Amino acid sequence: MIPQLTSEQLLEAAHHYGTPLYVYHAERITHQFESLRQAFAYAPVRFFYAAKALTNLHILQHVHRIGADVDCSSINEVKLAITAGFMPQQILYTSNSVSFDEIAEARALGVHINIDSLSNLIKFAEANHGSYPVGIRIRPDILAGGNLQISTGHDRSKFGIALSDLPEVYRLIREKELHVRVLHIHTGSEIKEVDVFLKGLDLLFDLAPNFPHLEAIDLGGGFKVPYKEGETGTDIQALASAVQEHFYAFENRTGIDLEFWFEPGKYLVAESGYLLTAVNVLKRSGNIEFAGVDSGLNQLIRPMFYNAYHSIENLSHPNGAVQTYTVVGNVCETDTFAEDRPLNQVREGDLLCIRNAGAYGFEMASSYNARCRPAEVLFRAGEMHLIRRRETLDDLLHLQIPLGD
Repeated sequence: MIPQLTSEQLLEAAHHYGTPLYVYHAERITHQFESLRQAFAYAPVRFFYAAKALTNLHILQHVHRIGADVDCSSINEVKLAITAGFMPQQILYTSNSVSFDEIAEARALGVHINIDSLSNLIKFAEANHGSYPVGIRIRPDILAGGNLQISTGHDRSKFGIALSDLPEVYRLIREKELHVRVLHIHTGSEIKEVDVFLKGLDLLFDLAPNFPHLEAIDLGGGFKVPYKEGETGTDIQALASAVQEHFYAFENRTGIDLEFWFEPGKYLVAESGYLLTAVNVLKRSGNIEFAGVDSGLNQLIRPMFYNAYHSIENLSHPNGAVQTYTVVGNVCETDTFAEDRPLNQVREGDLLCIRNAGAYGFEMASSYNARCRPAEVLFRAGEMHLIRRRETLDDLLHLQIPLGD
């Protein structure tokens, strides 16, 4: 049975800590991870949680506790992972358009490193790090993902080393004794089609014989999570079967024995998260009924940034007659959470629940309009824990330095 929080638990959290409020469910994260581990049970695979989805220290600690490794996109994410208890060998750092100083710091910390640009790879090789195993992120020129903003492998993407630059990589291997141990790609997010992963995998298999120190193929993440009722996500069992079949065929053909790595982020935490928000005002304009809530794009930007769909339910009035509402936020921007959405009758003061908000919700939040970031609560073993207090005006002010008269 898939773990889910009940309406009663969500209402309890909102009553106790106020709104807006992020709530997470530890057992749902565990369930998602176990589904991956069971699907790939007979394969040499490692799963690195993509921390950029949600970096709350307690979430990182839970991910560590259940046995996942961690993928980091910045040096501060690396330091958060270490603080959460991950050992350097459990941490993968994949840089993007960063100063080489950040890569050097990751090297000093002893973590796995994927390098995203030829420029930084040359600097890495010339800094006498040739013997330090490194991964390279390759741009596979594959267009995939839910929309262009979350597609990262196409030929106009900023991510990865271009295929046309690989001869220079081979030169570094020969002349600088560069030790490339991982080939990495990430084609995007919300990828449902197994064939997309296989297309990238076959590309890396074609390149593999050029890398004498190769130990692993990293296929990134991007598993689709169902956001709408009736939607299906990536068929993880089908993906596992297909990837394992390709790996074993490659090993039999070449004698090269490799691990394969994945970097699930949204897949692990999206469905564990709920954003609870109270209805401030109802406003009719023509045939549109607006429900204005006490949150906004400053607290969940995905619907505005990615045109993402999140299901919404009225926790306070679950049996009310269904009507159509446009749910909007309280910041001075067009921040529409849902347009013309059927909901049980909404009244001022009702509590709405925005589902699948665990990934890139709080993590992308800001203090725009000088509105404070919400609190975060974790349910674990049926108990409710405050894992981040609500911001205050003092928090918004404390980094600002007064000038003398």
